[in-house]
Amino acid sequence: MRVLVSDSVSEEGLAILRQAAEVDYQPNLPRETLLSVIGGYDALMVRSQTRVDAAVIEAGTRLKVIGRAGVGVDNIDVESATQRGIVVVNSPEGNTIAAAELAMAHLLALARRIPQADRSVRAGEWQRNQFVGVELWRKTLGVIGMGKIGREVARRARAFGMRIVAYDPFVPDAHLQQLGAEPAPLETLLRESDFITLHAPLTPETRHLLNRETLAQTKPGVRIVNCARGELIDPDALAEFVESGHVAGAALDVFPTEPPPPDLKLLHQPQNVLTPHLGASTQEAQVKVAVDVAEQIVTVLQGGAPRSPVNLPPIPSELMTRVAPYLKLAEQMGKLHSQLADAPIERLHAIFSGEWGDLPLDVIARAGLAGLLQRAADAPVNLVNAPLIAQQRGVQLEWSARPETELYPDTLTLIAHSTRGSQQLTGTVFGRADLRITHLNHLFVDIRPEGILLMTEHHDQPGIIGRVGALLGSHQVNIAGMHVGRESPGGRAVMILQVDNPIPNEAFEQIRQMDGVANARVVVL
Repeated sequence: MRVLVSDSVSEEGLAILRQAAEVDYQPNLPRETLLSVIGGYDALMVRSQTRVDAAVIEAGTRLKVIGRAGVGVDNIDVESATQRGIVVVNSPEGNTIAAAELAMAHLLALARRIPQADRSVRAGEWQRNQFVGVELWRKTLGVIGMGKIGREVARRARAFGMRIVAYDPFVPDAHLQQLGAEPAPLETLLRESDFITLHAPLTPETRHLLNRETLAQTKPGVRIVNCARGELIDPDALAEFVESGHVAGAALDVFPTEPPPPDLKLLHQPQNVLTPHLGASTQEAQVKVAVDVAEQIVTVLQGGAPRSPVNLPPIPSELMTRVAPYLKLAEQMGKLHSQLADAPIERLHAIFSGEWGDLPLDVIARAGLAGLLQRAADAPVNLVNAPLIAQQRGVQLEWSARPETELYPDTLTLIAHSTRGSQQLTGTVFGRADLRITHLNHLFVDIRPEGILLMTEHHDQPGIIGRVGALLGSHQVNIAGMHVGRESPGGRAVMILQVDNPIPNEAFEQIRQMDGVANARVVVL
């Protein structure tokens, strides 16, 4: 496995990658070079500098995972990656403290005019009366966006004696109150805040959230901090309100275009405090995000599910050990369904029986769908793009849960429906990772879903098993395991042989033609 790291990351993250893969560390890689070499790599790790657009993703024919050592993925075309089945991961918590502390630093710098005073002293001046500031004590801080970073900023601002007013349409009022904030509509926050700090994601709804109309609603003398996304603020409108004095100053760590163009008015207003996107630029944060994303890249390359996928339902780290074997079981059952089906499958129904607790059943069901589609698609199918490919092919996925079980504590049943009827598989996991298929169309079986399987349907009569075994032996095919099941003595029966070697076509045709054998298939899992 080969991993390309095209931006600067900490050595601790690189060390984790090097334990599992061949790593090419090429920070500041030119775009032309990236496009020419990306086809030889299984994973790409970036920060904010490398632009991973549709062209890069199209050229990355081997890519399985793209990791962003940071929170935002604005520089990654997530939709294109999803269509190609490429997992995109980030580190949503690695720089939380660093970003929150930077926002507080900007608050204090604005309040006490520290950068302007610093420049004055360095110029040989001593004009104390020119830099009279304001205190944070008993001032109102409006926090727009109460995610992880917004909450940490609010917690620190409360320690300064500030009143916290919060606007976040996705967080219940009761929870905001538990966090020590007063929930308020945006209009109220704008009207009452002495300071405003933005920590919202960039969406079509939040783009230019602060514009001429909303800035006009703010309190005269308000100070504004943005350490989130540059596009949250209309820069021309903000510059106008700073110039008029309505906004006493703005502290910006992010800009719509980075680096900002030289003619941006906000750069030339001395009231403002400006930094070059330093939100994650602490030694501790750089190590955290690099280690976090490197570990996730290795996990994906080794066939596991990451902690913080951007284009997958997230799986909490404490659940990964428990859910991983069921993801594999569902995928293998889906593969088996696709090789047993006599007609195109139109609907896959996953039934979870037993006490599954807090395991992500929807993700496990999606793994079954991914396994089902792998043989039919001309591109890799996995948890990322399985729903999209299923939609394109007219395959529906549904799942349900029920507390009652039959023989085993927790079982997964996958029912594949086609125009010719349905077929049913049931499986479970013994211990930590002993995967078994226990029922095939209501017949009891005991199948390890791996390797090469010869599956026959035949009439329950003496001699069939022996003849098949002897034939395989004559072709030097070793039988590793066997299981038989039947409806009743002399009735319909199945035989599953796990073999170590591929079965020659000649031998397989002879098995199909045997007296009493109704059907035979070779399945590769």
